[in-house]
Amino acid sequence: MNMRDQRVVVIGGTSGIGLAVARAAAAAGARLSVASSRQERVDAAVARLGGDATGRTVDVLDGASLDAFLRSSGEIDHLVYTAGGELSMMPIAGLDLDGARDFFEVRYFGALNAVHAALPHLATRASITLTSGTAADRPGAGWALGASVCGAMNSFTKAMALELAPVRVNAVAPGVTRSPLWSGMSETDREAMYDNLGKALPVGRVGDVEDAAAAYLYCMTQPYTTGTVLTVDGGALLV
Repeated sequence: MNMRDQRVVVIGGTSGIGLAVARAAAAAGARLSVASSRQERVDAAVARLGGDATGRTVDVLDGASLDAFLRSSGEIDHLVYTAGGELSMMPIAGLDLDGARDFFEVRYFGALNAVHAALPHLATRASITLTSGTAADRPGAGWALGASVCGAMNSFTKAMALELAPVRVNAVAPGVTRSPLWSGMSETDREAMYDNLGKALPVGRVGDVEDAAAAYLYCMTQPYTTGTVLTVDGGALLV
């Protein structure tokens, strides 16, 4: 896969899946710009990516902050949005409406704002790859927020694929992946979850961030794919 000299911007590209996407794109020859809300993460990611990678702290809910970052990146061939904090379970009986709104802020409204801010900076046939999840198709108890965000992202992706054409817009929907999303759990509980869920999957394990990153690169580089939500879940939706 050759992405030589293509400009890839990864918002949320300093840890987890986002950093794995940035590393894979850099390995394919792309020029990377990454953004995060925390300077120490930006510095660490840029050092890890090496080459001519650049980074900046960004508030995805602030249009001026986004515009300054995107303008500094130059013409963008591929925009990737993976920003989001730890996952939060919220059974409807224990609804915290303010917490629910906060859950949507970065994951959905941040993505909405990033796509809007990126429009003047996109190459004519650029791509945008957003982030969803398999909870849209198979939610569990306590997953009202996660399932709702993923469903919203799926619909947003398809609407943007039509509205922004010929810019291609896709999303990746990872299943359970070893990533900082689960850092709110203890290490013992987290590893037990990975082990138990992995045994039930057709592939025999949960995903790694590199598995998800390969799907984002596919969305970036497959010129005939748009409006697609690409599921990468080890077969979880089949069992």
